[in-house]
Amino acid sequence: MALENHPMWRLPKHHLDHDDAHDHVHWVELFYDLIHVVIIFLLGNFLSDHLTVGGFLAFAGLFIAVWFAWADSSVFNSLYVSTDVKHRLIMSCQIVTAMVMAASIPHVLDKGWMYFALAYAANRMITAYLYHRTNRLGVEATVLSRTVSRNFFVLAIVFAISAFLPAPFNFLLFGLAIVSIQLLYMLPKVGVLECKRFLPRLGHMSERFALLLLIVVGEGFFKLVITLSEKGVYKVTPEVLFNFMFGGIAVFVHCWIYFDFVGNGKPKNQEKWTLVNWWLAHLFLMLTAVMVGVALAGEVKVGFWDPYPLKYGAIGCLGLASYLLCLLWIQYNIEERIAHRFATTKVRMFGVVLALVTLLALPYVPAIVGNLLWGTALISQIAIPVTRAYLTFSKEEQADV
Repeated sequence: MALENHPMWRLPKHHLDHDDAHDHVHWVELFYDLIHVVIIFLLGNFLSDHLTVGGFLAFAGLFIAVWFAWADSSVFNSLYVSTDVKHRLIMSCQIVTAMVMAASIPHVLDKGWMYFALAYAANRMITAYLYHRTNRLGVEATVLSRTVSRNFFVLAIVFAISAFLPAPFNFLLFGLAIVSIQLLYMLPKVGVLECKRFLPRLGHMSERFALLLLIVVGEGFFKLVITLSEKGVYKVTPEVLFNFMFGGIAVFVHCWIYFDFVGNGKPKNQEKWTLVNWWLAHLFLMLTAVMVGVALAGEVKVGFWDPYPLKYGAIGCLGLASYLLCLLWIQYNIEERIAHRFATTKVRMFGVVLALVTLLALPYVPAIVGNLLWGTALISQIAIPVTRAYLTFSKEEQADV
């Protein structure tokens, strides 16, 4: 085998120029995801410690920033098949920047901000260099890699500047830079989405979204188990243990309704706004999944007859309603599946309305009633479609006979 044909020495190549590009995720990308297990957990802890409107806005801003850093790196790896040694070393450096970002989160509103912002700037600079490298190697003959590299390089400087500004100007500048990243993708005429070669491997990106969703939803297990272990599993009542197990089932059902109805789904077409909707819907889906995971920690803080902790209940109900709306949003933008015949808009809206009714009822009913209402809103999203599908297919089989 020629050296240049071996994965460890083969130069990056745009997937459209690749004869045998596949959609499978490379192990280096999976390893990069590992640090996001820690980041998402710490973001969940941050939200648990700041259950106020201001705290939620700070959490949402941090989550969006971290998600874009992950997604921008994933887009590069989807555009350019990159497996060589130098790429792996560059990715290891990017992992280190994410480690610093994670360690900064607990104190990000004060002394941790400078470390978070500088690590984020370095992360963006590395993404800029990845695109620059394809341009320097002659892998990309169009303006694509040069344009994206320039955009990330300039914004990395802006992020670095925000590290040294006093509050609230630091957060304002950082937020404007985050918005600018998306505008530089989406703006008509000047956005890179206008470039025909800015088309990631859609199967690859859908798999990337699904893998990160597993991490994000799975953090609910972390919150439940750690909260119970800190209290002492031998100290709690049977009621708390029941709530704990109910929370675990709820986490599982969240994954179930994602993977059966939209998971690994490719966009229904390659039009610009279809891709943008698919992208943003996954962002907000994952943000709301973290909200639900944090809210489920309240299950081990209460028995059957006391009201569910209101702050946890509020983010849980709003999180579930938003999660279901995001599922519907994704469903409208991906290729149609048989399952979509049964997971209709009416089914999703039933769950949304019931989750909001639960929010209104929480202060006035025991936790067991709140869990019953909220659980019905969630479990109906799989129970109704599965029941309808079973009855429909059974009738079709009988008719064939």
